[in-house]
Amino acid sequence: MIYYVNSASYTGGDGTKERPFKKIGDAAALAQPGDEILVAPGIYREYVNPRNAGTKDARITYRSEQPLGAVITGAELLSGWIRYEGDVWTARVGNSLFGSYNPYTTRVCGDWYFSPKIRHTGSVFLNDNMLYECDSLEECIKGEADPFAWNAEASKSTWFTEQDGDETVLYANFRGADPNTEKVEITVRRNCFMPSKNGVGYITVSGFNITKAATTWAPPAAYQDGKIGPHWSKCWIIEYCEISNSRCCGISLGKYRDPENDMYFTTKRVKSPTQMERDAVCRGQYHGWLKERVGSHIVRRCNIHHCEQTGIVGRMGGVFSTIEDCHIHDICTSQQLGGAETAGIKLHAAIDVTIRRNHIHNCIMGVWCDWEAQGARITQNLLHDNQRPDGIEQARGAMFNTDVFIEVGHGPTLIDNNVMLSKSSVVMPSEGIACIHNLMLGAFGLINSGVDSVINGQREPRYTPYHIRHRTEVAGFMTILHGDDRIYNNIFVQHYPVTDDTKTPENNDYQHVGTACFDIFPSYEEWFAPFDSKEEANMGGLALAHFGHLPVWVGGNAYFNGANISKHDTTYLSNPNDHIDFKLECKDGKPVLTTNVYDFLKDFSVNIITTDTLGKAFEPEQRFENPDGTPITFDSDYYGNHRGIGALPGPFAAAAGEFKF
Repeated sequence: MIYYVNSASYTGGDGTKERPFKKIGDAAALAQPGDEILVAPGIYREYVNPRNAGTKDARITYRSEQPLGAVITGAELLSGWIRYEGDVWTARVGNSLFGSYNPYTTRVCGDWYFSPKIRHTGSVFLNDNMLYECDSLEECIKGEADPFAWNAEASKSTWFTEQDGDETVLYANFRGADPNTEKVEITVRRNCFMPSKNGVGYITVSGFNITKAATTWAPPAAYQDGKIGPHWSKCWIIEYCEISNSRCCGISLGKYRDPENDMYFTTKRVKSPTQMERDAVCRGQYHGWLKERVGSHIVRRCNIHHCEQTGIVGRMGGVFSTIEDCHIHDICTSQQLGGAETAGIKLHAAIDVTIRRNHIHNCIMGVWCDWEAQGARITQNLLHDNQRPDGIEQARGAMFNTDVFIEVGHGPTLIDNNVMLSKSSVVMPSEGIACIHNLMLGAFGLINSGVDSVINGQREPRYTPYHIRHRTEVAGFMTILHGDDRIYNNIFVQHYPVTDDTKTPENNDYQHVGTACFDIFPSYEEWFAPFDSKEEANMGGLALAHFGHLPVWVGGNAYFNGANISKHDTTYLSNPNDHIDFKLECKDGKPVLTTNVYDFLKDFSVNIITTDTLGKAFEPEQRFENPDGTPITFDSDYYGNHRGIGALPGPFAAAAGEFKF
């Protein structure tokens, strides 16, 4: 059955084409498996709460009749502004408008929130641009640039709020604009499209413009908010949507609400943050965290931008999912919010998650896979400018910048065929990672670091879980031994200048590009020697080996502009003399990369890497393979073109001076 919705219709419609519903929520309350909700162009100022799930063979589909023509927004227009002083205007809103959730008394705070600036979940918008919140009315009146904002000019447009009895009072510095003639909106709803209960699966959301919501901070051991998301269910498809201007997160693929472990540190404090995360993983098993019940979502061909925590967030609920062909940009760049959950894509437990063919740029981080990136594959992505602009400092509580961050996982994690152009390419305080056929202009970071703490003079290991292969059930816990990495067939270019030679791989700001940072790890032969020795083949005698570094494998890489070379790489090309240039620019609305690197690869070729080449990640004893257990042959490049005999290193199978994305 098809239900029709049109915001321009009269009330009292029945969902037929002749008498459409006025609100999407009216159809969402009735839709059954196999139904389609067709939504006409218009603005829908409502929270859509799907009541019923579809099935594997009969999905419920919500579709914008015209691509991006149907706008679902958590904001309301606000008029009647009165000039207060200079460019600052004021308006009052009765708190009854907000019901039980007032975004202008609700603060952004919770576990893993580090910023000293506690902001409200509400926002003020002038012509679809989010204004910057201030700590005081005096600051709002001054309208000075925020020194930590990536866009200093935009940060001069400010707002402040206070309560007066049963009213919310808003002040906004519109910098010469008249708010009574321009479009001014404030967010009043927490979500735009998200079930209020668990288990509402098999839903497709296609072609909507979903914008402006007063979402809350979404840490991993708490309920994870988003403008849109499946809320702990199975097999959603979110496609062809534009998702923007969330106070915190755009899409949430994440965690259900567990009252006994929700914002545990903030409310109880008595367990360490790492322990409450381990608790969350184990409690998830009790709450239905199984492949048959949760995850396997698809997010594709979406434009996700201007969200202040993450573009896509997910703790456990995003397992077995695919994020592909999305444009993700301008995430957490105001630095108004700060904490350990900020990135274009931030996933905990990215088990068998595929992140491919995305364009991710101008984010505080590109992709951050935290804990249990077991079977995750990050492939064929273009990542650039995921770093603060020159001259902008890191705000207190804000994270460092990088294209890819893999944290405290045991692998296997694949990073292949990516173009990574930021100053930091891969930060990996983890093990069991394979970097294959990438182009990297930035350095590795947090090698052999960033895991354990030293408390009261003793080491406190951060034990994290690994899982039954291609499942969610926990197989064991172990601290990170470091190593167990494979670095094959990449192109490394020292593109950015080294300004501090004292930086080390253990430092997030490590500036030296290349593989020498892996020299602290043994080769396989060195690592295996104690286990092969009859004299040491006993439990006590092998203690040092059991808790020592794991081996690494490095080979077939090309090094330019003085990029450093690991002692383990004996099949490399090095050209420190000829200067390699890169230029990324926009042509006809698409990014184009121009480089001369392929002029100097000459006749250097590499072997094709396969699942058999890579072997098994040590702790989970799982191969670097597809989610269905089939092997991978890395004979397809960034574009999907075939690599033949005499393959080139890097993400492109054929040499060229210009690459279009």
